[in-house]
Amino acid sequence: MDGLLRLGIGPFQVFDFTSSTVPTRRFHGQEGDFELKVCFAKQGDLVFEIMQPVAGRSLMSEWLDERNNKEGVQHLAFDCKNIPMSERKREMKARGFEPAMEGVWKGRKGTCTFCFFDTEESVGTVVESIDFSDDWEDPEHEWYPAAPTDQSA
Repeated sequence: MDGLLRLGIGPFQVFDFTSSTVPTRRFHGQEGDFELKVCFAKQGDLVFEIMQPVAGRSLMSEWLDERNNKEGVQHLAFDCKNIPMSERKREMKARGFEPAMEGVWKGRKGTCTFCFFDTEESVGTVVESIDFSDDWEDPEHEWYPAAPTDQSA
């Protein structure tokens, strides 16, 4: 995160993805046990995300293992507003891409459904699709390095 902060990106909201905040988790078609630190920095319409594996098997832990813990860009995420996640999954399956890791994150209100597709061999990175419910409100979180002074962030 500090490298991105030096580039002027941040501050970051820091969330815990655990069994209580992401009760529905799947990894390669099986029930998942991954736990992650997930950090977001908003810059206008663009959101930067950092994910740190904490426990269990995840795409992020596999990616770091394959690269001897060298950090970098592991995935790109897209919010395809107004297209139901079931339709997104159907379209990606028709193109030959299966879900590799997915879950439902609980907000203070609403949910965010996320699905990482197994696209790395084809496009060089993983593609994630995210879908926030219309009533979404961020759950409890911390800020790094500190909360913004402009509360519109």
